[in-house]
Amino acid sequence: MLGAGIVSEVFDARGQGLPAFDFALCTDRPGRVRTDVGLPLVVDHGLERLAGADLVIALPWAGFRTPPGPAVLDALGVAHARGALVAAHCVGAFALAAAGLLDGRRATTHWRFAGLLAERHPEVTVEPDALYVDQGTVVTGAGAAAGFDLCLHLLRREYGATTANAIARDLVLPSHRDGGQAQYLATPVPEDSRDERLTDVLAWARENLHEPLPVAELARRALMSRRSFARRFAASTGTTPHAWLLGLRLSRAEELLETTELPVEEIARAVGFGSAAVLRAQFVRRRGVPPRAYRRSFSRTS
Repeated sequence: MLGAGIVSEVFDARGQGLPAFDFALCTDRPGRVRTDVGLPLVVDHGLERLAGADLVIALPWAGFRTPPGPAVLDALGVAHARGALVAAHCVGAFALAAAGLLDGRRATTHWRFAGLLAERHPEVTVEPDALYVDQGTVVTGAGAAAGFDLCLHLLRREYGATTANAIARDLVLPSHRDGGQAQYLATPVPEDSRDERLTDVLAWARENLHEPLPVAELARRALMSRRSFARRFAASTGTTPHAWLLGLRLSRAEELLETTELPVEEIARAVGFGSAAVLRAQFVRRRGVPPRAYRRSFSRTS
């Protein structure tokens, strides 16, 4: 039920200049489907609904240890072969693996079942700590709430950061989380007042990306030593201050490339990279394309 709720919320029809998705649930046996929480869900569409889909997401199901029937596996394979983007949330990855779509690829699933996926499908390179793994035409995501990370990544990839951020704001979610599943295994809830100071410092950093923002300055503002700050930062966010700032700067650069006509050099300074050359190097490394190519694909000002 959680998986169905996540995808239906993310791909809801919102208007306000956002993409109008044609969303549907389908199954090999249309009708009433009993969910894991006991509530029945009426699914009107059969597998023929996959025939025209641009995106197919395999959702988790309680019986994932038994492969889906041949009709489901064939439908997934046909969708992928004709060019659809095929993704999986949580143990939905087992369906893609059974269909042979993960052979020779990297993939992830819920950390609890990553070992089982690797054991049953040795031809798949399983990354148990990743929130999602993008392999081009096949994308897999981790378990539970990481389904939001998967869907927002798909939006960011196909429509750009502005669209993904707008939908994330509507859902009251962070548009991008750095780190892997390991950060969620222990309690993610701050346990003392130092984390309130940490939250304030991170909010200040977001408003001052044009500044150098060395760790020493962030720690000073949090009234912590550098070592204590780094430890508390990792416990709260699952990543390092450097990686967090890098991701934030790249996301802000994406928004500016999409929504303004500012020169790349000016954008680089505004987000704290200092020069267009540094921004370009980081953009190519992390996003796979140079800033100007990204702007051509996603600009909303042309």
